[in-house]
Order: sequence, then C-alpha cells, then structure tokens
Amino acid sequence: MARTERRITISMPEWPEVEPGRRIVFLVDAASRVERRLIERWIAQQAPHATGEGASEPRVPELIPIPSSRRRPRRPTRRKPSLDPRLEAALATSDDPLLAPLRVIWRAPLRNGQRRASLLGLLTAGDPRDPNWIRQSWVLLRDPDRCKIVAGEPALASDLRARWTEACGADHAETTGFADFVVQKATLALERAERRVRGARYKVPRLVHEEILGRPAFRGGLARILESRRAEGDTKCSLTTLTSEAERDLKEIAATHSPLVIDLVIQLIRFMMRGYRDSPVYDETAMKEIAALEEQHPVVFLPTHKSNLDHLSLQYALHERGLPPNHTAGGINMNFFPVGPIVRRSGVFFIRRSFRDDAVYKHVLAHYIDYLIEKRFPLEWYIEGGRSRSGKLLPPRFGLLSNVVDSYRRGKSEDVILVPVSIAYDQIHDVGSYAQEQRGGAKEKESLGWFVRMLRQLNRTYGRIHIDFGEPLSLREQLGPPGAAAGADRRFALEKLAFEVSVRINRVTPITPTSLVTLALLGTTGQALSLAETRQSLANLLANVRERGLPTTADFHHLETDEGIAATLEALVENGVLTRFDEGIEPVYGIGDDQQLSAAYYRNTVLHFFVANAIAELSLLKASEGERARALEEFWTEVMRLRDLLKFEFFFPEKELFREDVRAALELTMRSWEYRIAEYEIDPAELARRARPFCSHRVLRPFLESYRVVADKLATLDPREPFDEKRFLNGCLGLGRQYTLQKRIHAADSVSKVLFQTALRLAANRELLGTGGEELARARREFATELRDAVRRVDIIVALAAERRAGFLG
Repeated sequence: MARTERRITISMPEWPEVEPGRRIVFLVDAASRVERRLIERWIAQQAPHATGEGASEPRVPELIPIPSSRRRPRRPTRRKPSLDPRLEAALATSDDPLLAPLRVIWRAPLRNGQRRASLLGLLTAGDPRDPNWIRQSWVLLRDPDRCKIVAGEPALASDLRARWTEACGADHAETTGFADFVVQKATLALERAERRVRGARYKVPRLVHEEILGRPAFRGGLARILESRRAEGDTKCSLTTLTSEAERDLKEIAATHSPLVIDLVIQLIRFMMRGYRDSPVYDETAMKEIAALEEQHPVVFLPTHKSNLDHLSLQYALHERGLPPNHTAGGINMNFFPVGPIVRRSGVFFIRRSFRDDAVYKHVLAHYIDYLIEKRFPLEWYIEGGRSRSGKLLPPRFGLLSNVVDSYRRGKSEDVILVPVSIAYDQIHDVGSYAQEQRGGAKEKESLGWFVRMLRQLNRTYGRIHIDFGEPLSLREQLGPPGAAAGADRRFALEKLAFEVSVRINRVTPITPTSLVTLALLGTTGQALSLAETRQSLANLLANVRERGLPTTADFHHLETDEGIAATLEALVENGVLTRFDEGIEPVYGIGDDQQLSAAYYRNTVLHFFVANAIAELSLLKASEGERARALEEFWTEVMRLRDLLKFEFFFPEKELFREDVRAALELTMRSWEYRIAEYEIDPAELARRARPFCSHRVLRPFLESYRVVADKLATLDPREPFDEKRFLNGCLGLGRQYTLQKRIHAADSVSKVLFQTALRLAANRELLGTGGEELARARREFATELRDAVRRVDIIVALAAERRAGFLG
C-alpha cells in the first residue's frame, strides 16, 4: 500500500508565504476511509506547514473533515449536513488560521491517450470518477495513476470572514453561519482545482440551490413580493410560504449536472445519430475560438431549431472538443420520464410555457440566469422558441434574451458573448410530422411512446449534420458597459439584438445538395425530371452559388457530377421526399402533391439567399407595365412594396442595404442595368427574361399563393363580425384545397397552416382583422387584389422558366 501511495501525484496552486507560527487547518472533503487515509498520509509526509517561533519541531497541521459534495443528494433538501464542531471552534479563535481544502479525485482509465469511460464500464461498474471504497482500493493496487490529491486555493480565516460579512451584512455575522460559508467556499475552490485536472468538459455548477436561495438580493426580492401581495389583500401569505414556493420553483427549473449522466448521454447521442455519418461536421478553428471566449466571458449559444437532435448534436460537438456542457433551456413539455430526468442531469433546465402572472417564478428564473452569468457557465436556447415546421428561420423570441440582457445590465458580468449557431441537416426524421402539422394536423404530444417511435425513425440514413458558428456578438459592444441606462428604447434594443443574431445565423447557414436539388425540382411545377434534366435545372443555380461565394457544405461539389446528383436524388427517394419512376426508357424523379411540403422544408432552409433575386424579377415585370419614363422609379417602389409584404417571412436588412442587395443581384445579370434602363437601352421585362436562374417561382410562389388564399378568404368575411382565428384558419385550409383543384394555385406547399398564420400576422399589422364597415371591407379587397397581382407576375416567370427548360437554354 505504501509503495502504491508514493506514486500518487498532487495538483495544487502555489502556496502563499506563511509567517512563522501561522496555524494551518486542512479542510478535507473525503467520501471514504480510503480517501481520508490517503490525505492523512500525504499531510504527514509532504504537505507544507509552518513552524512555531523558537520551536524545534514543526507545528503539525490540523485536519478537519467537511461534508463531501460528491456523496450528497442531487436534489435540494432542507436538511443541512452536520459540520464537525472542530471547524466552528477553529474559526472562533483569534489566531487567524490558514484554511486549505483538500480532496482525492479518481479518473477514468486511459484509453487511446484519453481518459474516457466506456459505455459498458458505465453500465456495469458505474462512474469511474466516483468509485466506492472497494473499487478505490482496487484502483490503488492496479492503476494508481487514476488517483490524484488536489488542493483548493487556501485562504486566511480573516479574509473569508470579511467576504462573508460583505455578502451577508454585518448584522448577520454569526460564527455558525460563517462555518457554512467557509465549507461552501472550500467546496467551490476544490471544484475549480478538480476542473484543472479533468478539463473543462465536466465544468458543472455545485451548490446552486444553496447559493441562490441564500443571497440577500434573492431574499430581498421575496420580501418585496410579500409586500405586494399583502397590499393586494393576501393576508395568508408569509415569507416562509414564499420561500417554500421559491424552493419548489428552483427545483423545477434548475439543471442538476452529473458527470456520470453526461457520459451516458454522450454514448446515447452516438447511438441516436447512427443515421448521420461522420456527424456532426463543424469547423475546429471556430470551436477553438469559442473555447477562448469561454475562458474570459459567459457565452450564450443561440442555435436554430430544426429537429429534436439539435441540442444533442451541439452537446456532442462541444464534448468532443473538451468544452463544458451548456445550460440549455428546454420546454417543460420535454420533462417526461425517462427523458426529463436524464437530460436535466446532462445540462437541460426546464421552463414553463407561460408564467406571466407568477411573480415568484419570474424572480427565481431571473436569479438562476444571474447565477449562471455571474459564474460564467455557458447557456443555450433556441432563438426561434420552437422548432421550425417550414424549414425557414422563424422570428426570434425575446424572453430569455431579455433575462440575459438584464443580468448583464445589473453588472453580473463585464461582458456576455452571443454565439449564433446554424444547425443544418442533409435530411431530418421530423419532416413527415411537420408536413402533417402544416396540413392542419395536431402536434403529437411528447411522451415515452413518442420517444421510442423517434428512435425507430433514426434507423434510416439521413446524411450529415452540419454545425456552423456565426460571428459572435458582444453585449458590451452592442449595449454599452454594464450599468448603462436602458432608456426608453429598451425593447427596440432587444429586438435589434435578436434580429442581428438571426441575420448572422442565416449568413452562415450552408447550402446542402438536398436543399439545392429540392429548390430546383419545386420550380418545375410538378414536372418530373430525368437525371440530365435535373443537371440542366441545377446549372444556373450552381453558377449563381459559386459566383456569389455562398456558404456550402463540404460535399456540395458532388452536384457537379451526375454521380453526385444521382446520389442526392436517391437519398431523397429513400426517405419518401421524391418519387422515382423507372418503368420508361430512363428513370425520372418528381415531387408528388403529398410530398411537396416535405421537399419544401429543405428548400426553405436556403431561400433567404435568393429572395433579393426573386423580388427583383417581379419588380422588373411591374416596372415594364407602367410608363417607360418612370420605369426605375416604379421598380424601386415595387421592391419596397414586396419587402413590406414579406417582412414577416424573411429577415430583410435595412432599406438602403436591401437596395444594395437587389442592385448586386441584377448586376450579375447585366452590368450597369440601372443606367441602361434609364437610357432606354433595355426594357425591364427583357432584363427579367435574362435572369439566370429564375428565382421568384421557386422562392416566393408558395408564400404569395398562401397569402392570396388568406386575402381572398378575408375579403369574403363580414367586416362587422368579430374575427375567429381558429375557424378562419380551417376555412383557409379548405379554400386552399379548392384552389389547388381549380389550378388557381399551383404549389401544393402553398396550402400550409404555418404560412396562413404568418399571412394573418401581416393582415393584423395592416389592421385588417378588427371589426368595421365599408372602409375595412374595401381595405380587405385591396389586399386581395395586391396578392393576385403578385401571383400573376409569378405565373409569368413560371412560363418563362418552362420556355427555357423546353429549349434547354439553361
């Protein structure tokens, strides 16, 4: 045993100079007798200690056990572990001892140069970082390098007392409370020391409930809520009941990280992502830059939400690069057995869907976010709120972002870094359920059965998962230093911040082979294409992507070969997105009416790259129908009119920047096009005919046709009757199917509940949903006319595209 223990190494910071006669007290976090003996032997043989003045023998340091943080209950409890009475006695003396925390840690076996637990080992033997005393003895005999003694940063009792008095106030400076404070700080010091050995991968918070519930600011907030409730006439409310309610709320919200569960979840993620080869794919340089940011400031990851695998894929990538798990906000609907308890222990904290009138819950959530920001733990949530059923980036939600901004403004951190994250998929397993919901079907409730069905769906092959990081945003740069007055434009500043995050996400979202192929095929208005025709349909799109330098996935170049195009088509056929007919002279690939919503999902992920082109086409046609002398003026007027019409669908830049985008898009078609139109050298309609590729029928048709359904339905309503949204949406679904049968609309993906809801947002913005008289009825009819005119121009582009395909002009 002695020979083995000599091989144990110690990791500890530099010890401060200790004047002669200074007493040293070691605070020992030992979970077993084996650990205690190791520390006692180390203290006796190697630990530095002071000597008394004039003494010939060294002064023997004291050893006082403290409650072990590793064997405590994971759930908060009112029962506090008892403290060794010697600690309170040591703190009550006047000789100001040096307090030095010590702990024994156990590491996973070394495998291929890394200390990582295997799935079999986790399931059979448990957590290698937390062995029982029998396994500890075995490890010391067989693999002693797995054991280390770590020391937390030592501190003088007087320094700790000063910090405690500042935190709690001089009126509460009692010895008993001070001992609890010392144990808490010793535990946190040991966590930091342990993290230096294990790395950031297992950087998880400890004593969350104790720290938050014990803060004077938190208790003061509860007192203010109590005053408010009593002022409202609630005489039964007391501080005790509010504290109990706050404890329950914090238990409901907070994540309870467990290194064991984190390792188990990583193994589960590998199993769940078996249908995605070599995934996730990400830029290692960008990941290193994020790691450097996390060392300086709290980092907030704001990913897109396309699938239930989003969080898991990002968590896996961060773990793979040795970064700590994010504290990820999840909807309370995901807190079902067994998923909820597992993901909570791997970093997810759950938030209710609605808590507007619950002051205690809001208070607890705000202080939980304060704690995470102050301690520099990384955060994550979906800027869109929920999963996008259409594939397009949804408008941002402001709730948690507002909490983080408030924490920053209260000075909880010198800066907070927002990291926009795009998570893109070649294909996803959720697309079938999304299509069903867009047709008016109900969302399936999350449950154990739902989870099992999802696992079964993941048996198929779906390609790859691509993670791309946008340019980070600094709150200090965006909002000014902490403590700066928010002013009356607080809401505007928050919206601007969220909008910028969304723009940066779109900017780095890669174009995948799947997204470009579906963009091409959906532009054929139901016509099936052979492999050669598909290549022809892709040619101008590929040229446009290359010329503009748009972001693409690593395998995007496969679309430049017939083999690559065929592989992409066959992958879509395999998962039911396309149909292949091969009973003729050559196989042809098409999108059936029942497949259009699924195919549109992948197309919609990259539509934002082609919106300016599409609006330019329709605006040129509009300009060609008016006075020739006013063609340019009419063109730009129509550009802005369409921008306003689609403002709830796409993240448009400011007006002047958008004008530049449109101008640049047409420059690719013809240099100096504005001058040539102004000088009558080319007609706007002719310029539209020269566009390569045609975009409006591929990009805007489903939105404009869907808006037309809403506008036509709205025009039939009696303006004196109150508006019933649920009934109206059901009516739009019926009218959309009618128009499809009548060929008044030609894109089956135009009959979408999601698009109808966005069209209603536009109608509400134009004040068309209230009650009124003839003036309201006229405004509704004008809205319908505006949409019919836009759809008519899309139909012209459809005819031009068909003419080009028929002539194989590209």
